[in-house]
Amino acid sequence: MANFSKPNVPQFSVDVYQNAYLPDGGREVNAIVTVTATGGGTIGSAVTSPVYAPGHGPSAAVAIMVDCSGSMDYPPTKMRNARDATAAAIDTLRDGVHFAVIDGTHVAKEVYPGGGRLAVADAGTREQAKQALRRLSAGGGTAIGTWLRLADRLLSSADVAIRHGILLTDGRNEHESPEDLRAALDDCAGRFTCDARGVGTDWEVKEVTGIASALLGSADIVADPTGLAADFTRMMETAMGKEVADVALRVWTPVGTTIRFVKQVAPTVEELTGRRAEAGPRAGDYPTGSWGDESRDYHLCVEVPAAGIGQEMLAARVSLVVPQPGGGAAQNLGAQGLVRAVWTDDMTASTSINPQVAHYTGQAELAQVIQQGIDLRKAGDFDGATAKLGRAVQLASASGNADTAKLLAKVVDVVDAATGTVRLKTKVAEADEMTLETRSTKTVRVKK
Repeated sequence: MANFSKPNVPQFSVDVYQNAYLPDGGREVNAIVTVTATGGGTIGSAVTSPVYAPGHGPSAAVAIMVDCSGSMDYPPTKMRNARDATAAAIDTLRDGVHFAVIDGTHVAKEVYPGGGRLAVADAGTREQAKQALRRLSAGGGTAIGTWLRLADRLLSSADVAIRHGILLTDGRNEHESPEDLRAALDDCAGRFTCDARGVGTDWEVKEVTGIASALLGSADIVADPTGLAADFTRMMETAMGKEVADVALRVWTPVGTTIRFVKQVAPTVEELTGRRAEAGPRAGDYPTGSWGDESRDYHLCVEVPAAGIGQEMLAARVSLVVPQPGGGAAQNLGAQGLVRAVWTDDMTASTSINPQVAHYTGQAELAQVIQQGIDLRKAGDFDGATAKLGRAVQLASASGNADTAKLLAKVVDVVDAATGTVRLKTKVAEADEMTLETRSTKTVRVKK
């Protein structure tokens, strides 16, 4: 008889970094909330988890969506690289994971296993799936919303803890309206997470990053199709490391307090304010997706009622929960942090900016000015683009974001990083500009 034990579910912790001191009449409170999940044990009796055989992770289902539109045949090696990458991802699936492969064109078709089902990964089904990949060929248009809807139907057919998609495209979503894609994303949001990749340089960055953002996954460019297999393997390894799905940041605020914004600021900038789901009196849930062993940072900004010197209040309470379908009581993950406000006449205390808050305010601005600079450059406003990308170089240099600084240096000639003095390059490789745009939201952690 097998010796079953509880799965290796992460323990969650919350740390709050802020300057709690406000001047007389001050109302804006900023805090960086660091959420960390570490493996080794359960997350408290409030969570009722199933049991798994030792060494096995939580139940999971994965749908791999492969662009098979006509453009995947130019060059012909692109389709071969996509098949090889999908095979590598299938090899990375652990035993017991449910999975399917989808052929995406202007319609979505099941490649494996077919019949509206999911296969269960083992040596046999992995080999069958790789054999089925030989049927993938290029031809047809691109309607990504149909791919996502099929993935949703297949993933929802399995009673699993983690549902994940991997989507590959090489072109623009030309065979459905932007409204159709948005409707599909709205319907799929919260039902599964999805990593999106653009291969080559003929796809639209905002479409691919928008898919990943809506479905709380990662987005990236694979400019050279020969890099697809390694990228797909890394993506699948990350997906296989997820242990808890649908975690939400629950923020409670007292009467008279208003939340100005909630955004993820590490490892990428992701606006969450508009995704709030009401969770009882003065509380709201902000989705964060699925978690393995990892740490993320969130910037919370609240407006508190004006108060006098010497007064103190709790500005917000942050906790982690797993909301339940149908509005049932959420599972509390047993970690919380408190955001405070203290009014003082000590000017030094009230004007000091917390280092974490300052750092991530700069990282959020960095992501914003890169996007603005690229948009201005495309529109032919080279003076405006130079100013924005110069500011980006300055911010990347000051914050130690070396990866972004290297990407910027392929688009501008840096005269003086400290002052943000740059010149636009007269010739920029399309892949370099698209890489900068796609990765513009990636941040560096603050040095604590």
